[in-house]
Amino acid sequence: MKERWGFLENVPHDAAINMALDEALLHWHKEGKIPPTLRFYQWRKPTLSVGHFQKIAGKIDLDGIKKHQCQLVRRMTGGSAVLHDDELTYSIVISESHPAIASSIRQAYYDLSKGILEGYKNLGIEAGYAELASKERSNICFERPAFYEMVADGKKLSGNAQTRKKGVLLQHGSIPISMDIDMLFDMFIFPSEKLKARKKQAFWNKATTINRILKKSVSYDTVKTAFKKGFSDGLGIELTEFSLTKSQWNEVYQLAEKEYANLPLEGVVSHV
Repeated sequence: MKERWGFLENVPHDAAINMALDEALLHWHKEGKIPPTLRFYQWRKPTLSVGHFQKIAGKIDLDGIKKHQCQLVRRMTGGSAVLHDDELTYSIVISESHPAIASSIRQAYYDLSKGILEGYKNLGIEAGYAELASKERSNICFERPAFYEMVADGKKLSGNAQTRKKGVLLQHGSIPISMDIDMLFDMFIFPSEKLKARKKQAFWNKATTINRILKKSVSYDTVKTAFKKGFSDGLGIELTEFSLTKSQWNEVYQLAEKEYANLPLEGVVSHV
C-alpha cells in the first residue's frame, strides 16, 4: 500500500506569502498537524529569490528589479538566486526520521529528485542526474547544476534547494517552463556590459527549459499534471489534496509580515 502524503496547490501569491507558507508547512509537519506534504505553487509577480546566505550588496541589481517590476525575497534555503516566473515551483516537507529520507543531504536530494525525473519523462523529456556538480561559481542558479539536479543534453533543467530544521526536511525547487533571460540578467550586477552580454549569449549552452526542449509552448496545467503523477510514481506515494484553514492562513500572513515582507537592504545601492 502506498504511503499517503498531503498535496497542496494555491493560486499565485506574493513572494513573502510563498516563502512563509513553505516555512509554515515545515512547522505544521513538525507538530504533527499535517502528513508529509508536496506543494505546487506559482508567483503573482516575477520574483528573484536569493539564498539564505547569499550576498545582495554588489551582486543584485535593484534597478533591474524595479525595471521589470519584480519582487525580491530571501529563502530559508541556501544556494544561488533564482528568477521565478513562468515555472512550476514545488516544495516538500518530510521528517528527517522518515525511512525514505537519507541522513546524507546528497542522497536525500537524489531520492526526492526521482519525482522530478518522472515528471520530465511524462512530458517526453529524457532527463538525467547531474551527478558531478559544476565547480564554477555563479550568483545565478541556472548557470551551474548541483548534485542530482536534472540535466538534458548536459544543460540544467531545474534548480533545487534544501534545509533541515527541527527534525524536518524542506526541499523546494524551480521547474522552468520558459525563461526570459533579458529579465534574468538584468537582476545582477556585472563588472561590464561586455561581460554581461557574453554571459547572456552563453547562457543557453548551460541551461534550458521545458519549452526549449519540446520546441513548443506547454501550459502550466500540462506541466502540473505531469509532475503530480511524476512525484506520485517516483516516490511511490498517494497524494491527497487539502486546503488551509482560516487560522492557518492567518499564521502564514503573520509569518510573511514578520520574516519575509521587508528584506533588509542596508548597504545595498542601486547599480549606476
